[in-house]
Amino acid sequence: MGKKEEVNEVPGEQMKDFSSTTKIAPAIGHYHEKDELYDPFDHRDKKHATSDAGSATHLIKSSLGTGILAMPSAIKNGGLIVGGIGTVLIGILCSHCVHILVKSSHVLCRRTKTPQMTYAETAAAAFECGPKPLRGYANFARNIVNGALCATYVGGSCVYIVFIANGIKQLGDYYSGIDIPVRTYMLCLIPAVVLLGQIRHLKILVPFSVIANMSLTVGFAITLYYIFSDIQPLENIHYVSTWAQMPKFFATVIFAIEGIGTVMPIENSMANPNHFIGCPSVLNISMTVVISLYTMMGVFGYLSFGELAKGSITFNLPTDEILGQIVKILIALAIILTYGLQYFVPLEIIWSSIKHKFSHKWEVFGETIMRILMVLLTVSVAMLVPDLEPFISLVGAIFFSFLGIFIPAVVETVSCWECHLGVGKWRLWKNSFLMLMALCALVSGTWISVLDIIALYDNDASPSGIGALNVTTESILTTTLSLVNSTATLRN
Repeated sequence: MGKKEEVNEVPGEQMKDFSSTTKIAPAIGHYHEKDELYDPFDHRDKKHATSDAGSATHLIKSSLGTGILAMPSAIKNGGLIVGGIGTVLIGILCSHCVHILVKSSHVLCRRTKTPQMTYAETAAAAFECGPKPLRGYANFARNIVNGALCATYVGGSCVYIVFIANGIKQLGDYYSGIDIPVRTYMLCLIPAVVLLGQIRHLKILVPFSVIANMSLTVGFAITLYYIFSDIQPLENIHYVSTWAQMPKFFATVIFAIEGIGTVMPIENSMANPNHFIGCPSVLNISMTVVISLYTMMGVFGYLSFGELAKGSITFNLPTDEILGQIVKILIALAIILTYGLQYFVPLEIIWSSIKHKFSHKWEVFGETIMRILMVLLTVSVAMLVPDLEPFISLVGAIFFSFLGIFIPAVVETVSCWECHLGVGKWRLWKNSFLMLMALCALVSGTWISVLDIIALYDNDASPSGIGALNVTTESILTTTLSLVNSTATLRN
């Protein structure tokens, strides 16, 4: 850049277009000690950097979602002792995978002279800097991570639809006196989620997030009141569950705790990125809080409701009590307001990948249609599996185990392949174990969840069974006509 150009620039704008992929100098190849002389943190734009406390808050918020409400059901599938200890161990495992991902990103930033990287860029850089036979797969690794991120967020959004519809159904059925199919409530959610899916700037979502956080806080507080006011005798619970239920336990806890998709954006926005990992660190402190809260909610929720614990603990709260109704309304409100934020990332990734297919004239129209179709996809998938518990374990088994455990292990192995696998190549053995565990969780968790879903469809008495699909459709039409007739009667 010439001197004349620098003079003409507006002060403070020099770093505006300095993206995470901007490189000071290409240096792909073997690792050298001189790479340590380059400090990527010194080249980041810290104009709007986040403090350590703010980063910890973001990390806790990204991990503390609706999954915490499924923890009593997870402990039920694992048993009190195995579930409680297992939740802590799985939390440590997830923290370790986040640690190796961020550590690998820091090393790769030095090797490629890049200030910061996203998750997908870290995976691509690992292959670019890895063994020569693997360097041609860098773009494939980037696409895999982006695809996994999209699928994970889409799956999470589908869970949101199921959660909201089931929560509203309890209140709707109670006050109407009619057993309205849950799919009818899902259809009623379409206008709201379509509008939320059209939001294209995070700034607009801030008020929604504030309201959602306030609703979650009050809802959690009332839920804890119910939990601690009715602890069951220990003889009514199981300390160890069956092996057949263990995959569901693992998949549900992974779904609840895992928030690796937001880790790199949080780390990239820190004023002191070197404080993210280490001891003590933002990661360790945040995950300690998260693991403690999840374990407490799961263990005491199971002690309160026992084997009756449902896919969300709020479904166990009494519908005929005002406090129970308030919780269901607040949690449903919080989740539907979070839907736009949850779906924001995949919509942005998908649109950026197909944007070039539209001319400037049709660009806005094309993005609008894409967003509507993607929102309708989440509703359609939710209608196929309207039961929360197997859906959560299915999403956790397929997406979160792959994105949260398998890929970080691969990234560290490939990036450390050149003389950095440790004594006896312990990193290779450790990461091989992690990859094997992720694959086992994926296969077994998916298998058990699919069997549960098939069982739901095989149950003709259930409105979600295959044999009852026609009955369900008829019930939806009948209910809709009844509501229309009631409205017409009221008008007359």
